[in-house]
Amino acid sequence: MTMGKMTALALGLVGGFALGVWTGPHVMQRAERGARAVHDTVTVPDTPAATTTAVEPRTARRAPAARTARVEISAPALHDRLKPVLNKGANLTVASEGFRSAEQFAAVAHAARNTNVPFLLLKHRVLNEGKSLAQAIRESKPDADAAAAAKLASTQAHEDIESIAG
Repeated sequence: MTMGKMTALALGLVGGFALGVWTGPHVMQRAERGARAVHDTVTVPDTPAATTTAVEPRTARRAPAARTARVEISAPALHDRLKPVLNKGANLTVASEGFRSAEQFAAVAHAARNTNVPFLLLKHRVLNEGKSLAQAIRESKPDADAAAAAKLASTQAHEDIESIAG
């Protein structure tokens, strides 16, 4: 083995060692944080003590009647209606995943178009963070009139659903 090859091999080993020393604490810290999160979330429920008090049955409440006709989120007519509202090339099946109703999906799509806020950002804030559409708009674009934008988007969504349901 020549002197140049031995030097290159030694520098490679020293470089690998230095890289491991430099990244090791970050990797270990992330691993510990992940393990702690798992252990903190796993709890063993206590066995409930036997109670002798009678519990009154709850009466079921009915959901309020829908204001609009029922349109499935996967309806081709809805996708055709909202295709120009979303960005070009958007996959409407993927975009509509997670929404409770077609009207909620359409309202978020219209709000994204009207306020120039990315659809995925509004969708995340409404579905994952549980915020109202107005709150999501306010957080995404503080200078916009969020209440008016949400109301306009809801009106447009309602019109879309009504036109499809016919």
